[in-house]
Amino acid sequence: MPNIFSLEEKVALITGAGQGIGAAMARGLAAAGANIAVADLDMEKAAALAESITQGGVKAAPLQVDVAKADSVEKMTAAAFHAFGKIDILINNAGINIREECINMKEEDWDAVVAVNLKGTFLCSRAVGKIMIAQKKGKVINLASMMSAVAQPNRGPYAASKGGIVQFTKVLALEWAQYNINVNAVGPGYVLTEINKNLMEDPATFDYFTSKIPLGRWSSTDDLIGPVVFLASSASDYVTGQVLYVDGGYLCL
Repeated sequence: MPNIFSLEEKVALITGAGQGIGAAMARGLAAAGANIAVADLDMEKAAALAESITQGGVKAAPLQVDVAKADSVEKMTAAAFHAFGKIDILINNAGINIREECINMKEEDWDAVVAVNLKGTFLCSRAVGKIMIAQKKGKVINLASMMSAVAQPNRGPYAASKGGIVQFTKVLALEWAQYNINVNAVGPGYVLTEINKNLMEDPATFDYFTSKIPLGRWSSTDDLIGPVVFLASSASDYVTGQVLYVDGGYLCL
């Protein structure tokens, strides 16, 4: 039986790949054999990760991108296609969060979160989708969140953007099924990353949220690798329009 999880000779473009979940997914897909286009706003971080990935025997290219700007996304996509000649997998991972009560939320902060998380997912999907449609194949994986299914205070623009990503994922799955393109989403729970630093550094808050997770611990970034490899590989060829929540059982409560 062939290894249906192998990504050998595949090319994956990952946004926000310079650190955190994005970096873990880049390393995980590279370990499965994929060549990686490492895209990030911080070119220094992208270059460092790309260099470490190449030491594992696959190809990697660092690319700078601001996913909230169409011209930047188009340049990134063209550079990735020029470097590898194709794009088999797109992971829309770039995201930010600004926590504040909605009554006190600044308009520019709301706009910033929605622009990166939701608009950025649209812009990158549109740009890379043109290549995948021409190829008549592809895998798109969007980063949702368990906040797309539940709500918490001070998460207005983040929860709204992640809920939007889930619906956008379903729309793209319907539109692109005819081109043999699978579009799915991954919904992480609480992950030990920089974006959650303020929660992690408050012992009472950290313990409170940990107590709500049936598996009894926060996710590491590596916990996202298996689900993403599954959705990027031929193992998921009949899966589209779905959200795979990786939350330690949080949404079961």
